Amino acid sequence: MDIFSKCHDFTRAKMAKAMGYYPYFIPFDDTEGTEVIINGQRKIMIGSNNYLGLTTHPKVREAALQAIKKYGTSCTGSRFMNGTLSLHEELERRLARFVGKEAALVFSTGMQTNLGTISALVGRDDVAITDKEDHASIIDGCRLSYGTMKRFRHNDVKNLEAVLKTIPEDSGKLVIVDGVYSMGGDLAPLPEMIEVCQKYGARLMVDDAHGIGTVGNMRGTSVHFGVTDQVDLIMSTFSKSFASLGGFIAGDEPIIHYIQHHARALLFSASIPPSNAAAALAALDIMESEPERFERLQQIAQKMRDGYRSLGFDIGNTATPIIPIIIRDEMRTLEMWKQLYEAGVYTNCVIPPGVSPGMSLLRTSYMATHTDEQMDRVLETFAVVGKKVGVI
Repeated sequence: MDIFSKCHDFTRAKMAKAMGYYPYFIPFDDTEGTEVIINGQRKIMIGSNNYLGLTTHPKVREAALQAIKKYGTSCTGSRFMNGTLSLHEELERRLARFVGKEAALVFSTGMQTNLGTISALVGRDDVAITDKEDHASIIDGCRLSYGTMKRFRHNDVKNLEAVLKTIPEDSGKLVIVDGVYSMGGDLAPLPEMIEVCQKYGARLMVDDAHGIGTVGNMRGTSVHFGVTDQVDLIMSTFSKSFASLGGFIAGDEPIIHYIQHHARALLFSASIPPSNAAAALAALDIMESEPERFERLQQIAQKMRDGYRSLGFDIGNTATPIIPIIIRDEMRTLEMWKQLYEAGVYTNCVIPPGVSPGMSLLRTSYMATHTDEQMDRVLETFAVVGKKVGVI
């Protein structure tokens, strides 16, 4: 058997391209955030994670440019050896204070943050317990560890407890959940989860990649629920509200110190470039000084949730600017995506294995910089296309 046989046998994506139903890896010619240009055509972007609209903010751009002028384009080394700048440490101090923890540690990407943190903490006799809808980076972090992984039904606290009951008392236990789920836009019930974790001696880690900037006055799910002191570890990424690239883990200083010296994804990866660190710092400055961005984002999210529901779309249990349009049928989802795209609205098409079978959806998400006119046009387009495709 030739190991490359599977590559030659993989024809699904090429067939979809030939049929005009391939919604992935589409290159943008230009973007200003709320709109993108593709093949000379302007489209309203409702598929971005740029929740606060900071990727084109003048202060963020200028901070990145100045960092390049001062430090160059790369640190060319790992944090462990020669890739730590005072800029990285300043960012870590600011992030820890922002999320209400003693210390923070910056990784090169959000994916690496979860890979490094989980694999460093979960050892041979330990158990990682994950929600069935946790992000792939969490699952892969568990797989890289030497421990055991168990899963519980999405946001089902009773099922979480049932799983914890099966784990020996002398095993280390780390429960890992998304604060805001990236596909459904729903929140993890942290207060109830904390009660169960404490009952069984489990620690709790919250991936707030989609929570920072969108809930809890931009400080995330733990602040939203008022339980920051009871969440052991808070993770987030810079590639969403922070308008940059990278990620961080925050918690008590001894835990972060341990991760710093044991996370292979940190020790053996080049550190984030100065421009990315500076951009994240500038975004943090804006988040702290411009609360009106958060308020505007909430207004837009509520407008769109109300609008979709009034049109008859199924948007699940979302409570955030992430609003799924749940269609279920895979081919109908692709058709809906294609017709919206041709009508000038860019969404994300999510089909299995990105979601469970029978749960195909369009993932839409919104920015503080979207205008009411843009949102009205989006709802009008969804109404026309939804009826044409037979979704509503």
